[in-house]
Amino acid sequence: MKRIADVGITLVFASLMSEPLWAQQAAHVEKAKAVPSKPAVKVMPASQKLFGTLGIATKSVAVRQDLELALSQYENAGFDDAILHTQSATKKDPNFALAYAVWSFAARRTQAAPEALAKAKALKTKCAADECLLVQFLTGTQEANVLLAIAAMNDLLTRHPKDKHVLYLAGEWLFFQQDFEGAEKLWTSSLALDPKFPPALNMLGYSYVEGLEPDPQKAIGYLRRYAQALPDQPNPQDSLGEVLRIAGDDGGSLAHYAEALRISPRYITSQYGRGDTYTLMGNYAQARAEYDKALKIATNSHDTLHIQFQKALVHFWEGDVSGGQSELATLSGKAAEQKDASARYEIDYARALLSTDAAGELKILQTLEGVLTESAAGMTEAERNAALANVLREEVRLAVITHRTKDAEAVVQKLEHRAAESRDLLVESSYESSRGYLLAVNGDLASAADQLAGDLHAPLAVQQLILIQEKLGNTQAAEKAQNRLKYLRTPTAEWYLVTKKNGVSAQLISQ
Repeated sequence: MKRIADVGITLVFASLMSEPLWAQQAAHVEKAKAVPSKPAVKVMPASQKLFGTLGIATKSVAVRQDLELALSQYENAGFDDAILHTQSATKKDPNFALAYAVWSFAARRTQAAPEALAKAKALKTKCAADECLLVQFLTGTQEANVLLAIAAMNDLLTRHPKDKHVLYLAGEWLFFQQDFEGAEKLWTSSLALDPKFPPALNMLGYSYVEGLEPDPQKAIGYLRRYAQALPDQPNPQDSLGEVLRIAGDDGGSLAHYAEALRISPRYITSQYGRGDTYTLMGNYAQARAEYDKALKIATNSHDTLHIQFQKALVHFWEGDVSGGQSELATLSGKAAEQKDASARYEIDYARALLSTDAAGELKILQTLEGVLTESAAGMTEAERNAALANVLREEVRLAVITHRTKDAEAVVQKLEHRAAESRDLLVESSYESSRGYLLAVNGDLASAADQLAGDLHAPLAVQQLILIQEKLGNTQAAEKAQNRLKYLRTPTAEWYLVTKKNGVSAQLISQ
């Protein structure tokens, strides 16, 4: 399992990306020192160090063990179990900041826990020096501006360059920020310390299909090593199921999902993963059957909404646009009633993209923009920022398609402001591709290509990049972008548009 909300988390402004993030000492970070000037608690003795290396403030061995179990579960995609262990730790020691920080960090992979995040921030003056850095990193990745998280991460890596858990957590964050090179370096370093370290093997598997130069054979090789390291666990099989589907091996995908469910019959990501695979195979009746099985084992409303959303998309794949629009509208209402902004973003962004007319799409996008402009329940600030950037990027693209250049320019200015304010790489990526759309319609194709190349995980942006490189006669660059697009294969609204080429949003921009 790798799934996180599509909006991701955050990184650093593009001007800082000339070298790997974990090695950067940017001027912007100087005013955000990572180490508190007056730690309230002295560093604990060796017996009170997390995984034997990182000093923590709690005096309870049982609490430390709970937290180690939580982090181990988190690293292997056991997010619900990780949360349970952190909750156990906080009951035993209500003043343990790191337990709340790990709780909030794990919860963002399912549904945000703002109460845990607030508690971690309130208690951060009570932690030990190394613990404070980890608290600052884990909480900072969820904030609207990530400079403190960057500073803490760099300090942690400097102080603990041989702690495989620190290397993994930092690498995972870089991965979700699309700094695949930086992530791979950190995970490779963790494997040098422990060649069978399961979480690094897992994420390297994803990195080699989601990176800018996909290598599916290498990806699958890492995941097979992961499965060998944890033969009785479902997640390695789940990861193989997902990555094989991305790589186009649908039969292999179904087989590994089935194996994950044999090991753990209620492993829900594998159950709806089978629905996703059958959708891409065009077996829509079986896809619905798999989604229905997943709904029966869902344990929270967020998973239920996601599965119902994927099932609703099947209508579009089989050509029933009106049926799909009706189901998505109903789901949007449910998400709003449940105050789940993350689910509402997922649903309404797809509703907008799949609209049959430009006016309808714009109305949905602008309503969603309003929802995401302020703090949104069910999302971290980082997720909200990235989601809003995606919405604004689509507003720009739609404006350019419908010849509203001034409107597009105004929205690009909004994106520029948000990118500068947040120092968020995902916001910056949306800003760059939005500028690319404007440059394309104005005839500056070379500059447009440069900008679109900064957003290579948005299928519509990559599709536009391919067209421009072909117009420029850059055959090799066009083929490279086409290969990147190939490995974005997931049953999303964007993938539907680039493969089916239906609707307003499927249009390409040309001058």
